[in-house]
Amino acid sequence: MIALVPPGVYAPQEDTELLAGALADEPLRPGAEVLDVGTGTGALALEAARRGGRVTAVDVSWSAVWAARLNARIAGLPVRIRHGNLFEPVHEETFDLILANPPYVPAPDGHRLPRGAARAWDAGGDGRMVVDRLCREAPALLRPGGVLLLVQSALSGPDLTVGQLRTAGMKAAVTRRHRIAFGPVLRGRERWLRERGLLSAADTMEELVVVRAELPV
Repeated sequence: MIALVPPGVYAPQEDTELLAGALADEPLRPGAEVLDVGTGTGALALEAARRGGRVTAVDVSWSAVWAARLNARIAGLPVRIRHGNLFEPVHEETFDLILANPPYVPAPDGHRLPRGAARAWDAGGDGRMVVDRLCREAPALLRPGGVLLLVQSALSGPDLTVGQLRTAGMKAAVTRRHRIAFGPVLRGRERWLRERGLLSAADTMEELVVVRAELPV
């Protein structure tokens, strides 16, 4: 349970829960090196630490960094938490497991970089501003046999994610799916999403997926 969710920090939601379920399915050896990218409140980092992982968490938001640090202290769990943009603070390190709950919602003004709390969900016109970078950069930070677990919306092209990770030499597939009601962000841009063809007239719910990719030994 997360004790602190300050204003402007992404609160654990259905995508967090879906990724936590995928994490629970992973055989995580004690002392495994785990990276949680875009940690927010630190919810997933703390779950990995409870499993005995040596966890590093990164977020671009200082508010999120301080929230995660306080939540780790309250939970009494050792998590190394760094401020930075995705992999920049750890670019010389390697990990056994990378967890990623990136921004993945398509945005009408996708040519602009999101600001404030919207950095947690807005991800360009196709929703792949951060997902594409994860696909490019994550393989180099994984040890042989290492795993990437990434959650995203079906609106932002999970098949493309799987294809990019396979091209990078990883074994990748969608391993979890979950349909949820539109949240406030999607409701606010539902008309635009339908006009773009990202939602059909029959779509009344959003599908979230977890992509699992493993680097061969």
